[in-house]
Amino acid sequence: MTKNTKVSLTVVAVVIAVVAALLVFTNLGEDTPTAQADAPPVVPASILVRPDSHRLSDPPGSKVTVVEFLDLECEACGAAFPGVERLRAEYGDRVTFVMRYFPIPSHRNAELAARAVEAAGEQGRLEPMYRLMFEKQPEWGDQQVSHRETFLGFARQLGLDLKAFETALDDQVIVGRVLADRTDGANIGVEGTPTFFVNGVKFSGSPSYQGLKAAIDRELAK
Repeated sequence: MTKNTKVSLTVVAVVIAVVAALLVFTNLGEDTPTAQADAPPVVPASILVRPDSHRLSDPPGSKVTVVEFLDLECEACGAAFPGVERLRAEYGDRVTFVMRYFPIPSHRNAELAARAVEAAGEQGRLEPMYRLMFEKQPEWGDQQVSHRETFLGFARQLGLDLKAFETALDDQVIVGRVLADRTDGANIGVEGTPTFFVNGVKFSGSPSYQGLKAAIDRELAK
């Protein structure tokens, strides 16, 4: 065998070895879990739903939990509100719905509104105040003046003890409760409102009735 022939055979062998190695690594890449790297992270339930978080519905044996971080002054939250209420009416016997606050600092009355809902909750009227805030949002939202008197009017409309309501409105425990929700939201990647999590996964679609319904149905079918 000539020297040139030996060199040629050596080159061919090296090429074959390189191609074989590439094929092996390609096949390994197809079979490994890295293909699932794009799967969205699941937020731990211990952070997403605290012991004092407000469960607007919490049926026994619930397989699905929907958590909404909301700003009561946010127009997008107000637009999503009817769809959320519809979903609660349809799925409330199977799905847990949780409300958490995420008042945006640029909204002058957002934090005060959340505190008003909490203050109403001290008298067992959290949900009625929560609904009233959204139903009346066009009257007080997106304004750079305080609407404390407006919220006192809501309390009066709901038949609350106004003195107790106003005391609770300024209670530092309630202030801390609202801000703790916002801190949790920021820590898990909430940047705007409304932000929904369905079984711990941030919902990335349009926060419409149909979009959320589809996500809930997928989880119920698992």
